Amino acid sequence: MEKLQCVIERITYHNEENGYSVVKVSANGYSDIVAAVGIMPEVHVGSIFNLYGSWKIHPKFGQQFSFERCEETLPATVNGIMKYLGSGLIKGVGSVYAKRIVDTFGDDTLNILDNEPDRLSEVPGLGAKRVAMIKKSWIEQQEVKNIMLFLQSHDVSTSLAAKIFKHYGNDSIAVITENPYRLADDIWGIGFKTADSIAKKLGYGHERFERLRSGIFYTLNKLSELGHCFSYRDELIKAAGELLEVDEDLIAAPLDKMIKNNDLIQDDTAIYLPVFYYSEVGTANRLLNLIDSGITMYMGTDMINSRTVAGSKSINYDDSQIEAIKAALENKVFVLTGGPGTGKTTTTMGIIETYQERGAKILLAAPTGRAAKRMSEVTRMEAKTIHRLLEMKPSEGFQRNENNKLTGDVLIVDECSMIDIILMNSLMKAVPDNMSVIFVGDVDQLPSVGAGKVLSDMLASGVIPYVRLDKIFRQAQRSRIITNAHKINHGEMPYLTDKNSDFLFMAEEEDELALERSQKAADRIVKLCTEIMPQWKINSDDIQVLTPMRRGAVGSAELNLRLQAALNPENVALKRAGFEYRVKDRVMQIRNNYDKAVFNGDIGIVTSISPEDNTLTVNFDGRRINYDVTDLDELVLAYATTIHKSQGSEFPYVIMPVMMSHYVMLQRNLLYTGVTRAKKGLIIVGEKKAVYIAVKNNKIVERNTKLAERLRNKTYEYLDEEDED
Repeated sequence: MEKLQCVIERITYHNEENGYSVVKVSANGYSDIVAAVGIMPEVHVGSIFNLYGSWKIHPKFGQQFSFERCEETLPATVNGIMKYLGSGLIKGVGSVYAKRIVDTFGDDTLNILDNEPDRLSEVPGLGAKRVAMIKKSWIEQQEVKNIMLFLQSHDVSTSLAAKIFKHYGNDSIAVITENPYRLADDIWGIGFKTADSIAKKLGYGHERFERLRSGIFYTLNKLSELGHCFSYRDELIKAAGELLEVDEDLIAAPLDKMIKNNDLIQDDTAIYLPVFYYSEVGTANRLLNLIDSGITMYMGTDMINSRTVAGSKSINYDDSQIEAIKAALENKVFVLTGGPGTGKTTTTMGIIETYQERGAKILLAAPTGRAAKRMSEVTRMEAKTIHRLLEMKPSEGFQRNENNKLTGDVLIVDECSMIDIILMNSLMKAVPDNMSVIFVGDVDQLPSVGAGKVLSDMLASGVIPYVRLDKIFRQAQRSRIITNAHKINHGEMPYLTDKNSDFLFMAEEEDELALERSQKAADRIVKLCTEIMPQWKINSDDIQVLTPMRRGAVGSAELNLRLQAALNPENVALKRAGFEYRVKDRVMQIRNNYDKAVFNGDIGIVTSISPEDNTLTVNFDGRRINYDVTDLDELVLAYATTIHKSQGSEFPYVIMPVMMSHYVMLQRNLLYTGVTRAKKGLIIVGEKKAVYIAVKNNKIVERNTKLAERLRNKTYEYLDEEDED
């Protein structure tokens, strides 16, 4: 095999599942950038590698170095040193200062940093404060280098080594040696497969308890990402056995030990991660407790009719809306559901005004910042995110809880289809016995991104009073978006031939190859955003691309790269793992970060970047959050996003590809959710056949939950508060 010594210049593609990567590198002995393909760990631009393989000619992409083995090394060239220093591992050094340091000291840079760090003051622009920061960081970096060298033979990248050091400090190697599977438990971004790879190279046995335990946890966590609160025992044993590549008989004993140690909770044949069990039981108990706590203090609804509802002089409420307003005053817990154009907002206003007329103090909340902002605009009252309502403090959690309840008479929560079981439990803990709670949402939308199907389960239980609005009002009937949404929801094909409505369908030729159709659809979407819609006087900031999937030519990942290049081509940028984040980029947070108080699905705009410090700032609805370069794996570009991630949001204009390449995701509730995100205009780019399949596929992917059953049984379950915490 040939050996290629190189510096990673760009990561074109990296598959997180199997590590297959396509990278562009500058290599010793080659004047031009070359392509290399093979299996490698997560890397970042600037990493130094020895690749072992051979040169091959790809029929489409030309000459490539195909490697079978790779090893990461410390930088040996001036260019490598500059890339290394500017990679984000050294606090106070970004790409700008990295170049200045290397320009000053050249090949001797690493020696200067090791032995004469005070000479950094010779570098133009480096003040005493930054020199001190770099010196301190470089000393800490020695440990990172030791970890990196230790992990080098275990296929772990420099960026992961930095994460490990950040979490464990000087104990990193000791922790990894003792139990590498702790990495998967403790550090976001390091999964079981990475930990398992390290463990194998450390000589960990295939059937050791630590490995089996970690695999069972991983399996349950993956199921929770699909929305399940639990797994049935037999299914869990089978899935964990396949993951771990061991006989299913070997899973039962460690599983029972985990249950005995309270690492897991078994309820009949259901196996829960503790957080989901206590959230589900806690939510059911609290809802039942509220229902059983007696009548509300705002009874006397016999005289309520369309003429007596506060503010109804200019509004003609129909019978179902009056029924909803009465029920909202008569019941401690109530759900108002219905599709677009059916009067949910008008009815909610009637509920608010009728309560206000009776002197009630009302709290308004929604799961996301965008939904809360929209609620504020409609009601002209303050509406908070649930996290803000519960007074989330970084590193401390919710300040409003079972020991410090909310104060008020009525809580109205909008967009409740988005609420997962964990957030619901946190909310219900903070609701006092004297408070009425009204949930508003569209039960036909996709369920929450997180585990559970809270709104659907509340309705299915038969215990929670609710009113479903289904009449489309005359004004809403003028919107083809609304009428088509209801047709889709009823299993009927939407009108696709209108040329002068707020709902447009742009067909792709169906006699071409699928790949060509997808590529042409992507081209059309980029052209719509950059040329056609701006000619219609539509600002690109008002356009959101929503797509069923993340992968593929019309998936969110590829569309984001193309739209960024077209809409924000040249700007100050920060690079991370082959991606660039630029000033004015639209980005999305993809995990709950309680330290920063930003949450999965939050969308913001990059407002500033400091190349010197390797940091950037994102504006999330008026809150400015700082990110270090090592935190950027929590952000993705959001010019395009998946329909799942769009829940609770409303955009002026939506472009949505619906293609046969999305076949596995073509479902009625997904199409319905995407259509209902558009406020002023919707353009579907795709194939009629794909739309038809989505409309006719009403097979709901079931989620394993027991909330409806727990409510239906009306049996309070013992819950150890200490365990719950």
